Amino acid sequence: MQATAKTTARVSLKHCIILCKAIRGKRVINAKKLLQNLIDKKESIDGKYYTKASKHLLELLESAEANAKQKGINEEKIFVKVAKADKGYTFILPKSRAKFRGRKAKVTNLEIVVSER
Repeated sequence: MQATAKTTARVSLKHCIILCKAIRGKRVINAKKLLQNLIDKKESIDGKYYTKASKHLLELLESAEANAKQKGINEEKIFVKVAKADKGYTFILPKSRAKFRGRKAKVTNLEIVVSER
C-alpha cells in the first residue's frame, strides 16, 4: 500500500532537489528528524540548513504519514519511497506601474510517496 501527498510551494527548486535526495529511501521517523534538525540548525547538509524548503517538506511528509495511517499502514515500517521536486508554473509578481515588468517567482511542485517495507 502507498500514501501520497502533493503540493505547490514557493521555495527554491534547487534546494528541494537536494533535500529530496537526502530523505529518499529513509524511514519516515529518520526523515522527519533530519528535516527538524535542519530547521533547528543542529545539522547541516554541505554547510547549509535550507530552512524554508525543510519546513515545506516536513509539513508534506507529516501529511503523507497521516494519509498512510488512515489507510491502515503500519507506522513503524513506513519509508519514503518517492520524494521528488519539479519545476512549477511561471509566477510573475506584479509591479505597481504598467510600464515596469514584474519579477519571476519560484514555484516548485513537491511530491512524497510513502510505502510499507
